[in-house]
Amino acid sequence: MAVTPNSIITPQGVKSAYQVVTTANTDLDDAPSANVLLLLTAGANGAVLYGLTATPRATVTDTRLELYLSKDNGTTQRLIRSVKMVAHTVATGTAIPMTDFGFSETVPLRLEAGDRLYVGIGVTLAGGIIFHAQYEDL
Repeated sequence: MAVTPNSIITPQGVKSAYQVVTTANTDLDDAPSANVLLLLTAGANGAVLYGLTATPRATVTDTRLELYLSKDNGTTQRLIRSVKMVAHTVATGTAIPMTDFGFSETVPLRLEAGDRLYVGIGVTLAGGIIFHAQYEDL
């Protein structure tokens, strides 16, 4: 049987995305939630997520941060990772801690073409929590 040579797809450029979530998501099933917001959509050849962090913009209690993957344009949003953001009082004399989801260049999240990532939070926070992603479309 003849073998078709592989064509290596290389990153097309560094990208970043951010989203600010303010309202708690209380439903962890696969159904879409208005409180879970689109962070990014992988390009035509897929994407690789190298980093995802979250930072509160106001005093926050311990809360769950959520990452969802959709392979059908948001009709199904499947929870794929959750991390804990620890409580922090925002004050002028303190640094605001960043919570890391654990993705890196050595431990990336690989996405298929058109995959969508959504983010959510476990508590309502009027100031919101900023999610910041670093990724590359392939």
